[in-house]
Amino acid sequence: MSSFLQRLFVGKLNIAIKRGMCSKVSIQPSVKKTDSISTADDVTDDFTTMLQEFDNRSVLDPPLSKDLYTSVTPTLKPTFNLAAYVNDSETLQQLLKLGVDLSAIERRKGLAQFVAKLDFEKDMKNHIRFLHDICALPTESLGDFLTKNPLIFKEHLMDLQTRVNYLQSKLFKPVDIARIVEVNPFWLMFSTQRIDKRLGYFQKKFQFSGLQIRKLAVKQPRLITYNLFSVERNTFSIKEEYGFSLDEVKSLILQTPRVLMMSSESLASRLDYVHNVMKISHEQIVQSSEILQFREHKIKQRHEYLKLLGRAQYDPTKDLYVSLSKLVHGTDSEFAMDVANTSLREFEMFLRQM
Repeated sequence: MSSFLQRLFVGKLNIAIKRGMCSKVSIQPSVKKTDSISTADDVTDDFTTMLQEFDNRSVLDPPLSKDLYTSVTPTLKPTFNLAAYVNDSETLQQLLKLGVDLSAIERRKGLAQFVAKLDFEKDMKNHIRFLHDICALPTESLGDFLTKNPLIFKEHLMDLQTRVNYLQSKLFKPVDIARIVEVNPFWLMFSTQRIDKRLGYFQKKFQFSGLQIRKLAVKQPRLITYNLFSVERNTFSIKEEYGFSLDEVKSLILQTPRVLMMSSESLASRLDYVHNVMKISHEQIVQSSEILQFREHKIKQRHEYLKLLGRAQYDPTKDLYVSLSKLVHGTDSEFAMDVANTSLREFEMFLRQM
């Protein structure tokens, strides 16, 4: 299956390169309210197409379209420091006031030139007002948003409004929309059709209800626009390689969506150690799924130390029970004293001998 998807991916990617990325679409702003997400029959066929949607890259990567940065303004140096233009640029001065990290923008090829050529009043002011007034993005979050996604300024305001209207039609609350935009600055770069297909993909694949898919999107907005090849690969690992049932997978994803965004190697190594070495049941892993967000070496260090002390006991029905949450959370000092009932010095000596 993996090689098949990869061949399809390469073929579709070549088509995507010819067409360019981040194309604008014209959508009617009025959308009928409904609790259901589109789960059209073509969602599986469209899967490989959706893999190309920014793939596993940020929209801040160099665009495939060469004319993205064309402008009537004078050509700037190929590489330059934005700080050198701050004194003469109202645009850059305003961005600094908002808390934008210009040095971070400079590290992305072509973005410094793109931003420096924008006119604050004409090209940026209305977009910033939209983010603050319509999306309810807090003032203190504007700088971080624009640092990560200055290409928002090339999107038509009508398109942005349509994308917000869509979320409202799917019963997302204003506070939900604000969180989605703040946590995933690239969400608004996706057309309404693409977001609808993404939500439909997750809802159909995991049999989520409308309420559950909204909960997932709000808890981890980045997952909805993430590389679907990674999602498929990690889902296969959890279900087929480690035997989790559909209900267990659903609960796991709703509690810890990041499991679908991890590298397949990291997820597999953590699941293997927790389930096969520590003998933790599926039910316990689902209940304490945050353990999968911690590095395997940290889990191993603490488990082996408790095992040496005869305290590696994770059954809540027995004495000396240690919760998986306490196993991984807290500093080494807190773990040594509060969980292992030893000193930090003893734990550090153990680590040096591992």
